[in-house]
Amino acid sequence: MKDSSEYLEKKAFFDSLLTIYGRKPVLEALEDLSVPVHKLHLASSNRRDQLIQRMETLAQERQIEIAYWDRKGLSRISKNSRQDQGVALDLALPHYGRAADFLREVAVQGHQTTYELLALDGITNPQNLGMIIRSACAGGIDGIILPKKGCAQIDPLVIKASTGTLFKTRILRCDKLAGTLGDFREAGAQICGLSSHARTTLKEVSSKVSTIFVLGNETHGVSDTVASQCNELVRIPMQNDVESLNVAVTAALISFRREI
Repeated sequence: MKDSSEYLEKKAFFDSLLTIYGRKPVLEALEDLSVPVHKLHLASSNRRDQLIQRMETLAQERQIEIAYWDRKGLSRISKNSRQDQGVALDLALPHYGRAADFLREVAVQGHQTTYELLALDGITNPQNLGMIIRSACAGGIDGIILPKKGCAQIDPLVIKASTGTLFKTRILRCDKLAGTLGDFREAGAQICGLSSHARTTLKEVSSKVSTIFVLGNETHGVSDTVASQCNELVRIPMQNDVESLNVAVTAALISFRREI
């Protein structure tokens, strides 16, 4: 039985929601009128201090629905009962969605459209993730592919490190990175894994075709499973016997490679 268009539209909307938690990140998002908010979630056991009252007031002023939950219910929404501090917020970000949807969009647009994406393979440090998002946003990267497992997930530390650019950057979620990269490769994109041992340099990578640059784990680099989906491995030339760069610095160099 084929899903109805109404169901698919509703599913796409909920797939586009990003839930953040923690009192300071939630309050800052509510105060920023440029951030589209869907729903505020509060634990009914919260003491109604000034912060909670301020959140409720902002939500009411912005006509945002407020849902009250017991602690168990709230933890199911935040998925982090230890750090949610009794609050969570659903953001309806226009740039947040699935990698598969992005691939379908560019397929409709045809081969005239080229793009550059970053794909993250095992980036576990939240600060690195936040700084990668910041560099990608500033450098005009078209999106970041972020797997649901194996990488740091978007939390208050990531939001802080991104200095607000998270809300302006296209984040493309996927279940398994290797399979997703395979889909993009079949669609004509070149997949370039970063490796200090590669022969090809970043400067030699063509800008005329759609490209995904894969950034690997801070210690172990790109995993074998993901590397098998790469068309080639590329490196950033370094002087004075320096072996590697911080992954966030690497992301910055890639993001600005066409601008400098």
